[in-house]
Amino acid sequence: MEIKSFLLPKDKVSYLTTSASMKEAIERLEACHYTAIPIIDEEGKYVGTLSEGDLLWKLKCTPGLSFVNMDEVSVANIRKRIYNECVAIDAHMEDMLALAADQNFVPVVDKDRVFLGIIRRKDIIEYYTRNITD
Repeated sequence: MEIKSFLLPKDKVSYLTTSASMKEAIERLEACHYTAIPIIDEEGKYVGTLSEGDLLWKLKCTPGLSFVNMDEVSVANIRKRIYNECVAIDAHMEDMLALAADQNFVPVVDKDRVFLGIIRRKDIIEYYTRNITD
């Protein structure tokens, strides 16, 4: 089985760009019901993942920051406490599975690190559950 058979493509994934604001991040997370979201740069390359916890810590640790002015803070300026490793689209299944064990989703990139989409741990578990029980 190839990694791409699990891929949820970029056009079906919510993500942020490095130029997005903290307010946009909160609104996007709320709308898609994610607890973490991939971040890509202006060239479309994967740069990291922003979590709800990252947003809460930024709010807590920044004097004067509130829901009123969080549109002034770029997601690029928010410390990411966890880095979700990405996997190349042509990597071995074992590489992807090892990452999925520790991450809710695995970002997938091409050879130039351009973001292609994600693989959700949920989809992997469902696939293996179906094939083990069938």
